[in-house]
Amino acid sequence: MRLVIALGGNALLKRGEPMLCENQRANVRIACQQIAKAYEGNQLVIAHGNGPQVGLLALQNNAYKEVPMYPLDVIGAESIGMIGYMIQQELVNFVPKSAKLATVLTQTRVDPNDPAFQNPTKPVGPVYEKEEAERLAKEHGWTIAPDNDKYRRVVPSPEPKQIWGLEPLRTLAEKGYITICCGGGGIPTYFDEKGNLVGAEAVIDKDLASSVLATSLDADMFIIATDVDAAYVDWRQPTQKKIRQADPASLRAFGFAKGSMGPKVEAACRFVEQTGKTAVIGALDKIEDILAGKSGTRVVVEKGVIYE
Repeated sequence: MRLVIALGGNALLKRGEPMLCENQRANVRIACQQIAKAYEGNQLVIAHGNGPQVGLLALQNNAYKEVPMYPLDVIGAESIGMIGYMIQQELVNFVPKSAKLATVLTQTRVDPNDPAFQNPTKPVGPVYEKEEAERLAKEHGWTIAPDNDKYRRVVPSPEPKQIWGLEPLRTLAEKGYITICCGGGGIPTYFDEKGNLVGAEAVIDKDLASSVLATSLDADMFIIATDVDAAYVDWRQPTQKKIRQADPASLRAFGFAKGSMGPKVEAACRFVEQTGKTAVIGALDKIEDILAGKSGTRVVVEKGVIYE
């Protein structure tokens, strides 16, 4: 099977955890140990988030006053290279030494007229207390928004329209390479009025871009790996229920929060609607059970909702 696995940000850096290199590497090591369990007999394509890393690099850029801060697309490319390197290096320790790996710096086409550029929503960087977030916003000209009980900087997150360079990605997968690509949703780019390909000041949602990737690569299954074992109705309420299986329309009707499960649900639904195949939202440490159909929320074309 050709599997596209989208790693959640928690696989790289847990919420509130200091953004130290050793913390990220330790988390990546744990993630790779799980991913390796899906290696045998499958073509693996791995995508990942980069929100905390982009925010950190932006802060570091801003601290050096001799030159202006680099644009978000360039900082995004830096973060993707860093994370891809860590995943590729750590994964080697858990798959056969004969395994072939490649990290591809991927560009994603966006619409320069996307309304998202006027309405920043994508969280990047660390979480802050409200007072500190407001101070930083005033100092740097940021837009900030609540993130559970904290606050984070938010930036534009336009819709991913197309993944550039699909043929090389397809060739790598067909040749048996574990391919790490579309990091952070890919680097947002578009053609300007002169016909030149340029970068956009934005960060693309990783799950939505991974859905485009999975669809475009004819993946047999799209797995969104996160820190919860499924999507739930009434999450963290006494009435919460785990959704075992649902069709896209039924799953969307639950109205999941845009800042957490919402993009994952939408990404899974789009893949199923466009391919007729299965998408799963589940915990990375249960990837063997996900592949066996025993864990996660399975999004399928069959109508109806099944609870566990």
